[in-house]
Amino acid sequence: MDFKEKLKNYQQQMNQELGKYIKKQNCPEEILNQAMGYSLMAGGKRLRPILVLATYQLFKKDIKKCMPYAVAIEMVHNFSLIHDDLPGIDNDDFRHGKPTNHKQFNEATAILAGDSLLNHAYQVISEDLTQSKTEELPKKLKIMREFATAVNRMIAGEYIDTEWEGKQITKEQLEYIHQNKTGALLKLSVRMGAILADCTEIELQELSHYADKIGLAFQIKDDILSEEGDEEILGKPVGNDKELEKCTYVSQYGLQGAKDILDKITKEAIGKLERYGDKAEFLKELALYIQNREK
Repeated sequence: MDFKEKLKNYQQQMNQELGKYIKKQNCPEEILNQAMGYSLMAGGKRLRPILVLATYQLFKKDIKKCMPYAVAIEMVHNFSLIHDDLPGIDNDDFRHGKPTNHKQFNEATAILAGDSLLNHAYQVISEDLTQSKTEELPKKLKIMREFATAVNRMIAGEYIDTEWEGKQITKEQLEYIHQNKTGALLKLSVRMGAILADCTEIELQELSHYADKIGLAFQIKDDILSEEGDEEILGKPVGNDKELEKCTYVSQYGLQGAKDILDKITKEAIGKLERYGDKAEFLKELALYIQNREK
């Protein structure tokens, strides 16, 4: 199976699994549940849960044990997207080519739908914990702690990105934003898969370095696409970062400079996987996919 086929297969697995968590019962909060499902099933790359699954499969085959954590990270990601699109933050009208949550429903519903997805993520993990064998609890409690910390850092990164709009910041501050806003959840995804698969501490460190690199690469590519992407492919407007006067890798280094940094970081990420040989081929290709994606 080549990379594109395997990526599509992972995406289909995740869509099928996420569909099980959509609340469809008739109840007073039915519209809220529809708003949650609207964003959760709107599409997207499913990159974070796929990283959980693919990293786990470096060491073990059966992904059932890590699936709840893949679901939880995608719920958190979609919570962040709903809130990111709100008028008080990025004020976007479209995502994945569809109206954003607050445009499809209303602002209050969107805020609460995001809150509900965030809480549901913790519910999914806690339910897995209650069903776990005693010997599995230490690693899963470690993951729960890292999960909460990464969500905290993602929110902090989003705040700083918003707070520093229109301000001149240093290159170190720019990297700090990206490490938290985007990198924290991507790193968590890799670490969860590795920890659940009982990797060694050395392996965990190496994979964490890989995750650091692709996390930064993902955000740099976002900055580049915001400058020169195709709106029809992206499914959202181009140029929003410039309009909001956000400091990005393009504004700091220029378009070509940002591309050069992206290329360097991608090669470094791939280099972190050499010890795994062909077993890591998908993760290596995934780094290239992040670099070359059009949306």
